[in-house]
Amino acid sequence: MTHTRNLIWNSFLPEGVYMPDGEPHVFNDRIYLFGSHDKEGGETYCMLPYEFYSASVDDLTKWTSNGISYRADQDPLYNEDRCYMYAPDVVQGNDKRFYLYYQLAGYRGVGGYYGPISVAVSDRPDGPYEYLGFVKNPDGTPHNEIVTFDPAVINDNGTIRLYYGTLYPYDEWKEMTEKDGKIFVDKAQAETIKADTFDILNVDKLEMEMFGRTKEQLEKAREKYGSVMGPVTVTLGDDMLTVTSEIKRITPYKSYGTEWQEHPFYEGSSIRKIGDTYYFIYSSLLNHELCYATSLYPDRDFKFRGTIISTGDIGLNNRVAKDRLNATGTTHGSIEKIKDKWYVFYHRVTHGTDYSRQALAEEIKIKEDGSIKQVEITSQGLNGSPLPSEGEYPASAACIITNGNMPHGSNSEIKAKIPMLINEGEDRFITNISNGTWVGYRYFDITKEIDLSIEIRVDTDDISDKDRIEIYDEMHGDVLGSAYILKKNKDWHWISSKAQFKSGKRALFIKYSGTGCISIRKIRFNQG
Repeated sequence: MTHTRNLIWNSFLPEGVYMPDGEPHVFNDRIYLFGSHDKEGGETYCMLPYEFYSASVDDLTKWTSNGISYRADQDPLYNEDRCYMYAPDVVQGNDKRFYLYYQLAGYRGVGGYYGPISVAVSDRPDGPYEYLGFVKNPDGTPHNEIVTFDPAVINDNGTIRLYYGTLYPYDEWKEMTEKDGKIFVDKAQAETIKADTFDILNVDKLEMEMFGRTKEQLEKAREKYGSVMGPVTVTLGDDMLTVTSEIKRITPYKSYGTEWQEHPFYEGSSIRKIGDTYYFIYSSLLNHELCYATSLYPDRDFKFRGTIISTGDIGLNNRVAKDRLNATGTTHGSIEKIKDKWYVFYHRVTHGTDYSRQALAEEIKIKEDGSIKQVEITSQGLNGSPLPSEGEYPASAACIITNGNMPHGSNSEIKAKIPMLINEGEDRFITNISNGTWVGYRYFDITKEIDLSIEIRVDTDDISDKDRIEIYDEMHGDVLGSAYILKKNKDWHWISSKAQFKSGKRALFIKYSGTGCISIRKIRFNQG
């Protein structure tokens, strides 16, 4: 069954493509997404070569690629310990060529903080790219004073500006521990990092091991910059490689007692200029959200403005972390204007790990005062309007998957048996749907009564005669329809139910109530 018009929903890339850390840019009437490339069901970050996707700004439903854009082994610094390419960005130079900035790293991030930032060049935004060199100081040495991680770059009216950095506030935690015995200075830091993970009293040992620095290098950096961590910016010369300015800090490397305290910078620097205002977008230490700060200057005076999106809708309508609407992990992305609309591009976790991340997008509004209100996660994404209540949708279009107790798992595999998106070959579906699990879609244009079919598979033997699917238009609202599940049906099969909705833009929630466990592969609106 097909749809009556072209549609795109989250995730908007072809099924089986996992492209996190997205930096969206419009070049020549096409929107390009430059990002890392995870393997479906992968065991670590960024296992595949770069493959950049794009779409016409006039038709966001057709995202295509020209194949591999760049391989890690093209870089002379490539080795077994640092063989994966992390979050890239691309800028068009003053010579009209395109320059790719990226970081090499190893298994689950090991070696990713060693630097330097590598650069490749192409005549096309999506490549193929050829290795150019690495970001260097004027004397030719690698530029590596501050941790060079997650590069972002902008051509600011002819000036090339590079942003980068990461932040594990060991010094800050140490000071607070020595002062009053507290490991964490605020709830934001406690959310992501567990107290027994680090021997924070030995900061030198930690930073030497994690960042590949000698004690002397750490001491020199601290003397000059206060810390080797935190987001910074420099300018680059015409060769797109040589640093031509002093390092300038974008946010403080100690957040306690500042406006950044609840949402400290962690990683994922991104930069945009809108009118006369610079927008610094970043992934906070909470790890599940993209935040932003603004300034009239590219290298100073940035003020924290708020959260743009959270993959668990945390913070939206006062939602707290324990009530997150999805399993969360890293997210990383940025904003871009496509024709007359602004969007935020971000990613979510799948497969119960942080290593198969899907690209998503949502429309945002930038107000006259420059502020961006936090937006909710949706299924409609780039579609621009509610999806029609007709035709068939993959279960993966769900924007909410929760059993009411969903975890956060940065750089990890979630051990708990939770509902999640997975694949078996080319088959992709939501599994581990147990009693009380909600699968939600936002939004559909729904008439008052719909006939909905759900393709399910029974995964356990302990299904009772009372096990059922229930249909809602809001979580914990009134049941609008239901269908019982037959124990004998262990192959994929459809169950159907009519549901009475109020007409208009509505969410669709499917809740499983029962003693067993099922999977959902598709939903279908039946006509007539």
